[in-house]
Amino acid sequence: MTNLLEVQHLEKTFGEHQVLKDINLQVEPGEVLSIIGSSGSGKSTLLRCINLLEQPTNGVIQFHGENILTPKFDVATYRAKVGMVFQSFNLFNNLNVLQNCTVGQTTVLHRDAITAKKIALEQLEKVGMAPYVNAKPAQLSGGQMQRVGIARAVSMSPEILLFDEPTSALDPEMVDDVLDSMRALAHTGLTMILVTHEMAFARDISDHVVFMDQGVIAEEGTAEQIFSHPQEERTQAFLKRYLNRV
Repeated sequence: MTNLLEVQHLEKTFGEHQVLKDINLQVEPGEVLSIIGSSGSGKSTLLRCINLLEQPTNGVIQFHGENILTPKFDVATYRAKVGMVFQSFNLFNNLNVLQNCTVGQTTVLHRDAITAKKIALEQLEKVGMAPYVNAKPAQLSGGQMQRVGIARAVSMSPEILLFDEPTSALDPEMVDDVLDSMRALAHTGLTMILVTHEMAFARDISDHVVFMDQGVIAEEGTAEQIFSHPQEERTQAFLKRYLNRV
């Protein structure tokens, strides 16, 4: 199977500080990849480089075999195929729930309003937010906003969906609803890359797990390999700290 996304020798430096060091990563179509590691290990920066919110300092990112970092690459088309769910929701506060899920479809994908609404309603239904179509984000809880964020991202029919710690800003009782919405998306053909601190969830949902430490990929493998039989001392120490809470 050819890789949908391939990262080669990726580096990212902020001033004197090198955040990513020689990252190499392959992502197959339809797989669920979890990126785990301590805060400051480079996880979110890697995700932001993949969707070009950050410009890598060095290296190659290939999407369908084409380097997205070359000057001639069509970034707008790429961004339309790579969705992002942020930890801070990033909904449009002046739009209601339905409008949040249709505006990108009509402006970026040029879908007609009727099609966009139909797709948005289907996705809102899946995450349990169809009753709230007329609500503004300010009227919703954090968990509800995040589920709208997921529905909005999926409404764009992305090939890859990136999740940047989607539950970290939520109260504990809201986390499960969001994880359930993500679980329902996994293994439906959508490629998912998640940065998460929810270790039990990552263990259950992932095909492929990457453990990052101090800007490098310290270990990677299947969920079974990483969570049940980690080889590296750094991975063992990290998981011991986290899985004791699970």
